Amino acid sequence: MFTRRGVLGGGLTSGLIASPLAAAVRGDRRKPGFDITLPGGGVVPVVVDLTALPGVRRAATDLAADIGRVTGTDARVLSDPAALPDRIILVGALGHSVLIDRLVQSGTLDVRDIRGKWEAFVVQTVANPLPGVAEALVIVGSDKRGAIYGCYDLSRTIGVSPWYWWADVPVARQATLRVARGRYVQGSPAVKYRGIFLNDEAPCLSGWTTEKFGGMNAHFYTRLFELLLRLRANYLWPAMWNNAFAIDDPANAKLADDYGIVMGTSHHEPMMRAHKEWTDNRTHYGNGAWNYATNRPAIRQFFEEGIRRNATNEVVVTIGMRGDGDVALESTGSLQSDVALLEGVIADQRGIIASGMRKPAEQVPQVWVLFTEVYKYYDAGLKLPDDVTIMFADDNVGNLRRLPTPAERTRKGGFGVYFHMDMHGGPFSYQWINSSPLPKIWEQMNLANQYGANEMWIANVGDLKPLELPIEFFLAMAWDPAAVGKDRIAGWTRDWAERQFGATHAEEIAFLASRYAKYNAWRKPEQLRPETYSLENHQEAERVCDAWATLVRRAEAVNAALAPAQRDAFFQLILYPVQACANLTQMYVAAARNARFAEQARASTRIEADEVRRRFRYDHVLRDQYNKTMAGGKWNHMMDQTHIGYFDWYPPESDIMPPVTDLDIPADDSFGVCIDGDPRSWPGYYLPPILSPLDSITRRPTWLEVFPRGTAPVAVTVTADRPWVTIREGKAFSTSPRDRRFWIDVDWSKGPSGHATATITVAGGTATKPVTATLTAIHATPEQASAAARAFGGLSGPFSIPAAAYHRAIPADGVRWEAIPDYGRVGAAMSIFPVDARSASDPARAPQLEYDVFLPEAGDYTVDLVTGPTLETIPGRTLAVAVALDDHPAQVRAVFTPEDGPAQDFLGKAHVANTANNARTMRFAIHADRGGRHVLTVAMVDPTIVLQTIIVARAPLKPSFFGPPTVGAA
Repeated sequence: MFTRRGVLGGGLTSGLIASPLAAAVRGDRRKPGFDITLPGGGVVPVVVDLTALPGVRRAATDLAADIGRVTGTDARVLSDPAALPDRIILVGALGHSVLIDRLVQSGTLDVRDIRGKWEAFVVQTVANPLPGVAEALVIVGSDKRGAIYGCYDLSRTIGVSPWYWWADVPVARQATLRVARGRYVQGSPAVKYRGIFLNDEAPCLSGWTTEKFGGMNAHFYTRLFELLLRLRANYLWPAMWNNAFAIDDPANAKLADDYGIVMGTSHHEPMMRAHKEWTDNRTHYGNGAWNYATNRPAIRQFFEEGIRRNATNEVVVTIGMRGDGDVALESTGSLQSDVALLEGVIADQRGIIASGMRKPAEQVPQVWVLFTEVYKYYDAGLKLPDDVTIMFADDNVGNLRRLPTPAERTRKGGFGVYFHMDMHGGPFSYQWINSSPLPKIWEQMNLANQYGANEMWIANVGDLKPLELPIEFFLAMAWDPAAVGKDRIAGWTRDWAERQFGATHAEEIAFLASRYAKYNAWRKPEQLRPETYSLENHQEAERVCDAWATLVRRAEAVNAALAPAQRDAFFQLILYPVQACANLTQMYVAAARNARFAEQARASTRIEADEVRRRFRYDHVLRDQYNKTMAGGKWNHMMDQTHIGYFDWYPPESDIMPPVTDLDIPADDSFGVCIDGDPRSWPGYYLPPILSPLDSITRRPTWLEVFPRGTAPVAVTVTADRPWVTIREGKAFSTSPRDRRFWIDVDWSKGPSGHATATITVAGGTATKPVTATLTAIHATPEQASAAARAFGGLSGPFSIPAAAYHRAIPADGVRWEAIPDYGRVGAAMSIFPVDARSASDPARAPQLEYDVFLPEAGDYTVDLVTGPTLETIPGRTLAVAVALDDHPAQVRAVFTPEDGPAQDFLGKAHVANTANNARTMRFAIHADRGGRHVLTVAMVDPTIVLQTIIVARAPLKPSFFGPPTVGAA
């Protein structure tokens, strides 16, 4: 057992799902209130009518058990109003509880602000509510789910995490639970239907459920439905790869309705039928073809059966039709004839719904999901009944493809979003681990909310685990987007960490959770390759590995400090993804070193091959720890997903270790040299090495590495022929301790004026002649140093500017650039707010960001804007932005031009690269009339663009993932 003192003072849940009880539940008796724990021992009972709706009774029973999890004593569940003690917790829904309705009718309970509302609830302390009862804590819902959410809200605020079972989060014991007297109101959610899609569920979820429950049956869904309701979700697309919800267990559908979960089916499974039901039984339906043009009566029968068996259940019916499986509809010959066919399909479906549900079709919630190719039918003018919700799917990687225009927002059925945190399909699959950072989710789903796509949100969450954190954030944002603003994401994450692990380590755990997802989103783990991060340019691969190694050290330190009871939860939520993703990155970088070192004839080539093998094996050690050791093997199979060695869009059948190479190493003391910014080595390359120039503004050193090429030890010296050159030895970026790095810098107090050169000589051993490299040093003039002060840029090389490091932000007509903290590759990205602002026709009068830059000479430069990979969400808006230098006219560049748009759009060539890199680069050409200080301006043209980094260069950029480092302006 572990205990937590003082965590119930009000702050614990304030940043999670907005709770009216956040400040009301206390762990002491210093202030008056309603006591859940009784002074003489024991706890108050939970009272719920015998005639209460099944889901409300279940939630009340869970609340009673949760009180026991916190206090050590389960609350009794009572239903006889004639035998009640003097203090009770009373639970019910308006119109479905005799006791609740009696309190309302007598005026004892005020429900005016929730009556008739969707999923709202009130928690109120009431004195003398019933004969013999001195005080009650009343939880009343406007409807069934309102009452259910009220119960789970109290559970959450007393300290029971929604993940207590699903992530083994232990419950901290409390001797005292008290609720401040008063009335606490929770209004309706912002998004009406909020849910998840279990998808791509083999091998992990399917293997786990088979072992744990015997399949995806009512035992499994009991656990899942409880979790969803604790997270205030209400909507589910069930697992469907090799499953059929209503057939796998006939009890599933009734269980969902009893719990209060609104069932639906995926984007390609219309009319409440699983696709597996068709594939298993197609021979019984006409000619067996999933083709409405050739097999209409049989498919109508298939549809009718799905509606008939759900006639009394609360559902959202997916309508429309795609191809046989998750593929495009078989064309009838032209786009217009396909549209006509789909309109006929939908008309027939509406008739079947009305007949089967025995009510007008417009009274049955329906959704048409625009997934992949389905957009073209909508764009071609398909006529859809006004009450049907149109759900826009993203690009499978978390970038919205479409948002409703002002004219479209008048639809009665409204709009929704189908969002991906997991994908098996184009542009590539990612099914292993969380790679969806919360700022990215916020940025896109905030667009959905602000543009009116807020009738229905559903997220593809794969196997559910290990996406616990983004799932909860997505659902919290769907409930109350205003409570989860961009500047609250870090606080929200900290609150989440505190709820799982207590306050002591919450800040650090939140950092770890946020940071590993951020790193994974740079390049999703499945998309990593040995060449992803540059070995020779900007120390890029080294910096990435160092970042991951630091994360591992910090996570392991927290793990050591936690109570033993907390470590299973910490391993699955934090430590495993940190260790496994760090190891994966370091394995690929070791494979890159192995290949590069072979080209350089390093003796350490073989050591890097061994390092790749070691890390490949360690990946499986960690997998087995998750599956077989953690929580006593409770989650076996949940980490069965392959994730190493992708050679196409789909996962490999088995993990494939990156290829490694070996060398024939001579038995001598030969050595080689390589330098910063160059993949070649010496002796070997026919031209002499030239080190990267150093300048007194940038003040960044360069390096060379010396390494054995033979089996014998070799002692080398590195010397310079100028007194102003400094040399110090550091650690080489190599697994072998025999490889050595020497940092080369300039002592500018002794340095030359203007341009000067020095020769660096590496000598030693008997088998290799000395290697000499040339170094150029550039000392700024006083005028140059003054011009560069507090500006970005130096005298040599390209430089980057973090977008949020602007010198001046200039709003226009209430529209402005604002930071989105922790977005993408940077500490904060910049975007336009309000996000639905009108496009600007004149960049000179638009919101602007100004950056002071130092350019060493007159001439032509390139300016690359590294943005988020956002798409053309409003038809005709081209995602344009403008760049200007000083008073020169602004240059406007657009992403979705007639020429470039197809490549940039969904599954185009550029889209695949942009989504893999989680960034898009827009290049501008500028001309500086003179060397010196300048103002670089970025001006809005269209909203919804997200600016991460600006890169300024005089010459072509060397290959790298992130680009050059920031110079100056710190």
